[in-house]
Amino acid sequence: MRLRTLTALAGALTLSLATGCAQGDSTGASANTVTYWLWDANQLPAYQACAKGFEKENPRLRVKITQLGWSDYWTKLTAGFIAGTQPDVFTDHIQKFGQFADLNVLEPLDDLNIDESAYQPGLAANWIGQDGHRYGTPKDWDTVALFYNDKMAKAAGLTADQLGNLSWNPEDGGTFEKAIARLTVDKNGKRGDEPGFDKNNVKVYGLGSNGGGYGDGQTQWSMFAASAGWSYTEKARWGTRYQYDSKTFQSVIKWYFGLAKKGYLAPFSDYNVQSNQANTQVAAGTAAAAFDGAWMISTYAGFKGRDVKSAPTPVGPTGKRATMMNGLADSITKASKNKEGARKWVAYLASDECQSVVGKAGVVFPATPAGTEAAIAAYKEKGIDVSAFTEPVADKKDFRTFSYPITNYAADVTALMQPAMEDIYGNGKPVTGLDQTNSQINLILDQ
Repeated sequence: MRLRTLTALAGALTLSLATGCAQGDSTGASANTVTYWLWDANQLPAYQACAKGFEKENPRLRVKITQLGWSDYWTKLTAGFIAGTQPDVFTDHIQKFGQFADLNVLEPLDDLNIDESAYQPGLAANWIGQDGHRYGTPKDWDTVALFYNDKMAKAAGLTADQLGNLSWNPEDGGTFEKAIARLTVDKNGKRGDEPGFDKNNVKVYGLGSNGGGYGDGQTQWSMFAASAGWSYTEKARWGTRYQYDSKTFQSVIKWYFGLAKKGYLAPFSDYNVQSNQANTQVAAGTAAAAFDGAWMISTYAGFKGRDVKSAPTPVGPTGKRATMMNGLADSITKASKNKEGARKWVAYLASDECQSVVGKAGVVFPATPAGTEAAIAAYKEKGIDVSAFTEPVADKKDFRTFSYPITNYAADVTALMQPAMEDIYGNGKPVTGLDQTNSQINLILDQ
């Protein structure tokens, strides 16, 4: 188990050295400095403000913050674990957690005595390792909802109330598919639900594309699979058997990617992870709507000439709506050169004092209720309604919230599921091929 992952880490280190990412000690480590890494540039000002508050309470300590883009962030962090250039504290993602915990590169945080009830439900529990130790303190959370171009919706005769009360099923797509078809317009002005619609020459797709969704489908198909009653693994955390061979799951995937065959969902060929994601398609006017995460609220609100609103995910066959509730955390590296200072900083990051500051910036929902309320107020002040994202957390009767899959070998799962999902989406391969992919994944987890 450990040997293979270490080999992957060594490969990442080689790449980093070749590109100059890991040359020298850029950690700025010292007895009175705590180094902290994050990837979101939009959150940097808020955490710089938190650092000032922390330094005022701890005059002998200073915080050095480094912000890196998503890809560079993980490459440099992975290399740092080997080269000794890792930060004291870093923003951690649940997808990476299993691998890092298994490699023993994270510092246990049990002594911080985190009260799970002080945070939004489930966020703190997700960062307990298989050994029973805590390796992350709750930072923030996000859910997924439907962003839509209000002008296009009105032109299609769809009201906010209709879009907020959609339902779906894998047989005929329900009112959700009807709405997406109605929002779709071909080059001749025919809508997807009108006679003569040309699915091969579409001007505006009803639904933008975020790709195949790898193995989690967070902003693609996860809300449909979950509202149909499906779960990634046999238990909520640290599952040992993935369930991509489920007939329920495969019926969802067949229906969802079938929307592209009908001309309602932007084709896989239109999607580009760097330059043409769903939000870019909505901004360009080539898509009328898109499922996306709460971290994108300000991005959609900032599109010039586009009045973008949001609606909750549609009701599924189980009678509930569903949305992934992902949560980030702050972790301390085991090789931290200033563990005492790092512990104080992580405790401060998880406090209402810092999380309220982050919330007031209006770029993310902090993990504490006070931080969340501050964020809601900040968005409201900007004229942005975020209820489609916050309601699932408050309403457990009508919504099912679920976590990103927490298992070992997340990188291996992605490596196998990415081409499998892209084959279904882009090449029309049958969903039954997921049976073999699922067997390969579970064989890896058995090691």
